[in-house]
Amino acid sequence: MPKIVGIRFKIAGKAYYFEPGSYKLDKGDHVIVETSRGKEIGEIVIAERDVSEEELVFPLKKVLRKASDADFAQVEENANKESTAFNKCQQKIKEHSLDMKLVGVEYTFDRNKIIFYFTSEERVDFRELVKDLASIFKTRIELRQIGVRDEAKIKGGIGPCGRPFCCSTFLEDFEPVSIRMAKGQNLSLNPTKISGVCGRLMCCLRFEASSYEDSQDQLPRLGETVITPDGEGIVKEVDKSKKVVVKLQESGYTRTFPLEEIDMLQDEK
Repeated sequence: MPKIVGIRFKIAGKAYYFEPGSYKLDKGDHVIVETSRGKEIGEIVIAERDVSEEELVFPLKKVLRKASDADFAQVEENANKESTAFNKCQQKIKEHSLDMKLVGVEYTFDRNKIIFYFTSEERVDFRELVKDLASIFKTRIELRQIGVRDEAKIKGGIGPCGRPFCCSTFLEDFEPVSIRMAKGQNLSLNPTKISGVCGRLMCCLRFEASSYEDSQDQLPRLGETVITPDGEGIVKEVDKSKKVVVKLQESGYTRTFPLEEIDMLQDEK
């Protein structure tokens, strides 16, 4: 079977397979490879291993070399140039009175192209803008229109949960998220409660849905008789955060218990 390493070029980006060639590569190493965009620097996120040919798309490109100190210096220099390019592009957008919001700028590693990412609610004729940018930077220019979820992934930030955005830290792809997933997690359907900073349904609704589905089998049913620390009672409400509301048979009071304090009767299972 072919040997591969998995290489990622951006935080929370996809991992792509390459042949390690004659190099001994470990997870965490940085390498230079040839891509469709030219030479790029990436990090080994999948250590060398054998994979079946069915998992691969041929031909596989080989790792050109391990990254050197000079390569890391170039990455840092590119990052500094991106800040300057962003400001220049902002200026030109204003001069051309274009209805677009510049989100980010990316130099390819070998500097043969600069990619400007922007959002807009409509199609933008940016041909004159491209000409101006090409004359300033003397290299290939690409303007790429992206959506609001991609904007959040590029810019990053803190979500309603108080943690960094999932999309900018570990999610490789955007998968469809539906209101049904929010319902399945017993969440309020208020858009402000289940939407991320980007204005779309929160990505966590998708990847957390399976956990809620798995926990469903552990929860008692409505109307089921259960045993609580305060005696037997009837289940009135089940919260999928594993809280159970029970009406106690002896006292008639309704109380909420953690799931771990609830025992289901053998004949009710």
